[in-house]
Amino acid sequence: MGSFKCNWADNSGGKLPLLVSFWGNEDGGSQRTGLKVMREKIKNSWVEFNDFARKVLEMGRSDPRKVIFAIKMGLALSLTSLLIFWKGSYQDFAQYSIWAILTVIVMFEFSIGATFIKGFNRGLGTLCAGILAFCFAEFSVVAGKFEEVVIVISIFLTGFCASYLKLYPTMKPYEYGFRVFVLTYCILMVAGNRTREYSQAVLTRLVLIAAGAGVTLVVNICIFPIWAGESLHKLVVKNFKDLATSLEGCVNGYLKCVEYERIPSKILTYQAADDPLYNCYRSVVQSTSEEDTLLGFATWEPPHGPYRHNYPWENFVKVSGAVKHCAFTVMALHGCILSEIQAPADRRHVFSNELQKVGSEGAKVLRELGSKLEKMEKLSPGDILKNVHEAAEQLQQKIDHKSYVLVNSEGWEIGGRPMELDLEDLINAAEDENMKLGSKSLSEAVLEVRSVSVGTALCYDSKNTLRTWPSNASANGGSVVKGDEFKTYESASALSMATFASLLIEFVARLGNVVSSFEELSLKANFKDPPINNMPPEPCKGGVATWVV
Repeated sequence: MGSFKCNWADNSGGKLPLLVSFWGNEDGGSQRTGLKVMREKIKNSWVEFNDFARKVLEMGRSDPRKVIFAIKMGLALSLTSLLIFWKGSYQDFAQYSIWAILTVIVMFEFSIGATFIKGFNRGLGTLCAGILAFCFAEFSVVAGKFEEVVIVISIFLTGFCASYLKLYPTMKPYEYGFRVFVLTYCILMVAGNRTREYSQAVLTRLVLIAAGAGVTLVVNICIFPIWAGESLHKLVVKNFKDLATSLEGCVNGYLKCVEYERIPSKILTYQAADDPLYNCYRSVVQSTSEEDTLLGFATWEPPHGPYRHNYPWENFVKVSGAVKHCAFTVMALHGCILSEIQAPADRRHVFSNELQKVGSEGAKVLRELGSKLEKMEKLSPGDILKNVHEAAEQLQQKIDHKSYVLVNSEGWEIGGRPMELDLEDLINAAEDENMKLGSKSLSEAVLEVRSVSVGTALCYDSKNTLRTWPSNASANGGSVVKGDEFKTYESASALSMATFASLLIEFVARLGNVVSSFEELSLKANFKDPPINNMPPEPCKGGVATWVV
């Protein structure tokens, strides 16, 4: 302590001890700084806690089923805990009531199907473990002085067989049952060896587990039941709506030349981002695992509501798979917006009406199918794909008619130069875009390609910031791109437009799989017929009015 005081007093070089360096000089200025930092940390912690509480409340408001599930869980545990106060003739019930409480904790799941699966696994695992424990217990008693050896060997064999069998692919749904089997067997053998009452230990635990399972099923089914099948149904409907939103957003954004000044890193790594266009199709693509889980739960649920016995839940997943097949095309369309090579706005404008129509008609078909699936109705008479097919054909015809827009056609030799053209032929050639004008392509005659300035395809991003391509071309003339190099860039930018149009046509082609899967589901699930709309009467040739249904 004396040395510490000397060092404290003689420290004139500014090298203060750690404590002094932390709290500052003797004037107390840094002490106030330390207290200020502490207050800031406390304030930040309070803000984070408030934000967490706000999000928790928002979760309950957005999905009240989660609040109901929590209430039901507390109610089931409260009812089961009454066994602790059992005063009957069987005092073991009160002593081992924890088995019933544990059963409620592990069995009580969010949906009814998941609860049935957990209950089946726990019941089957406990029953098999009880029977096996009873047999080995009797054998260990007969073994006499080798009783401990028999118990240890039986535990090893049980653990080995259960752990190996649960790795078999078809046994994956029963993995929890194998865990319960091993746990129950070990506990019964240890407890029975201490009390020497194997049969009573097995029966007591079976009864308590059955009591916990009964309370779980009654509370979960009878009080605001949450069905996995209904959740699967709503998830597939949501996929239709999300994909329609993404499709319209991609087409509108492309035609408006919306570009990203910098692509978010979360989109590049396929993580959740703040872009609604990206999140919509991402949720569709990533719903596979959730659908498979809900499908496994739904097959265990009893008939309820409009869902009859042996309901074709697998067809819901099949329909969603067809929707995902279309979602991959929408992902590629969004990739065209994110790409570095962009078509100039004037070339996009050439096909804007056709692209807009295909996008709107495709989204309309998706929303119509989602609405029919939500209402569980069959498709109305007629071809639901008629309008979108016509729009795609118009786009394809426009591409055929204006194909010179999509390529660098300066080197085309359409044909030999005509020897003579009279005045009438020249007038018709001026009026007809399909007329062959000499040895050059029509791009110069119709679109005035040469009027495009040297080097850059101009577009505006979402922040109205001028974006140029190629990147080494400066809008201020800081660098000049060579003629041949620019032609390469121009051809690549034009082909990006062709890529977007071809992907949109591919999307229309994939819609047929979605419609076929939906029709198959509507037949197997026995969807109701669509409402019949009576049209105004039409007069026939004989003068008699007829009604068209």
